[in-house]
Amino acid sequence: MVEAMFDALIAYLNELGGMFRLGGETLRSGLRRPLELDLWLTQMYQLGVRSLTITNVTLLFTGMVLAIQTAYSLAAYGGKPFVGDILALSIVRELGPVLTALMVAGRVGAGVTAEIGSMAVTEQVDALRALAASPVKKLVVPRVGALIIMLPLLTILADTIGLFGGMLMAMFEIGQSRVYFLNHVVQALTIQDIASGVGKTVFFAIFIGIIACYNGLHATGGADGVGRATTNTVVTSSLAVIISDFFLTKLFLLV
Repeated sequence: MVEAMFDALIAYLNELGGMFRLGGETLRSGLRRPLELDLWLTQMYQLGVRSLTITNVTLLFTGMVLAIQTAYSLAAYGGKPFVGDILALSIVRELGPVLTALMVAGRVGAGVTAEIGSMAVTEQVDALRALAASPVKKLVVPRVGALIIMLPLLTILADTIGLFGGMLMAMFEIGQSRVYFLNHVVQALTIQDIASGVGKTVFFAIFIGIIACYNGLHATGGADGVGRATTNTVVTSSLAVIISDFFLTKLFLLV
């Protein structure tokens, strides 16, 4: 049992080291010309624009539920007027970035791993190397770069949709006016709150992109192997988002 745990730890550390190496190689390749903007634009559409529906719907209903629950919980203490304040800080600082990243990790992370993994098991990645083309430059850099650009934008829009959902509940369930709710939202938020929430998503995008691409490039064993790699990506990237959120929150509170 101890030996099995030790082997699992070694395998995990090797995988973690491989992801760090891929991250470094991605940075170096991304800084080298040509930039291949056509690949970036394609991935920005595939990974970002096509994720709009799932992220916006998630935050819309999250904002609605959070408004109802907050009003119910604060009613006994006369705290209903502060629903807008609590909603704004909760969504912009935490729920917006984290939920958006988790939705993207599930949809985009799985898709990227499946796509690159299929190329790996059918030896298309080896063919790129044989043609003296870098798989990292062609496959990894555009996807990670697109995520770094699009995830913050998705988060900003999702935050707005979430606050809109909360405003609807504040108007129709609590009886607050639209102006009253928005005034409390504006008063509660600062530039630091917005910057910390959006800033986190840059790190989330890097984690999701590197994990997804790494698992795809190292997929083996045909269709079953691609399936295992895809599952591993969703689980690992989701954990990376949640765990890193704690440390990033502490970091941004100190800044």
